[in-house]
Amino acid sequence: MPTLILLRHGQSQWNLEDRFTGWVDVDLTAEGEAQAKKGGELIKAAGIAVDRCFTSVLTRAIRTSWLALAAAGQAFVPEVKDWRLNERHYGGLTGLNKTETAAKHGADQVKVWRRSYDVPPPPLAPGGEYDFSKDRRYGGAVLPDTESLKTTLDRVQPYWEGEIAPCLQAGETVLVAAHGNSLRAIVKLLFGLTAEQIIDVEVPTGNPLLVELDGDLKPKAARYLDAARATALPLI
Repeated sequence: MPTLILLRHGQSQWNLEDRFTGWVDVDLTAEGEAQAKKGGELIKAAGIAVDRCFTSVLTRAIRTSWLALAAAGQAFVPEVKDWRLNERHYGGLTGLNKTETAAKHGADQVKVWRRSYDVPPPPLAPGGEYDFSKDRRYGGAVLPDTESLKTTLDRVQPYWEGEIAPCLQAGETVLVAAHGNSLRAIVKLLFGLTAEQIIDVEVPTGNPLLVELDGDLKPKAARYLDAARATALPLI
């Protein structure tokens, strides 16, 4: 039976500082490391044998996968990294403090940028501190200068269909260690959610979401391994 585990990375330094992070490559905090390890312990306690792991090219997700798999006693699991599993690109908001940005632009506008499905933040100006075009991990790729959840889904979906789904269809148990919005994009695909429904879905950090799938990769059952830290899941 195909089994999918979605794991959002643990707390990062910029999460702690309340800054828009997006594609900036910040590391985990000590709390984030503990969350990742706890996620792995939950996987081990549930008796789940992972066959393959997919993650982004950002350190906080990569280290979450390493720490979780090590805590699960499965550090040997093959891992694939790809930028298409990166967090949503926050455009011109990248690096800004969220509270200060709300004070400047208004809380309602910032809420639209953060939580709407198809309204992106202002684009990132080229050539600045957070211009990723010369970063070698993106060599040859056409990169966004801002993203909404919709355009995040537009880049995640082909990767899901071309790389992750075939592993699941082969009966593998797959761990995807990624980010809040790239995982929300996968949740929207799997559960067939509308643009309105996905707005209210939040994947908690470090809490593995276990999804059992049928042969057509439709969810049969889904639950968070840490029930005390679970958030509401879409109906199956």
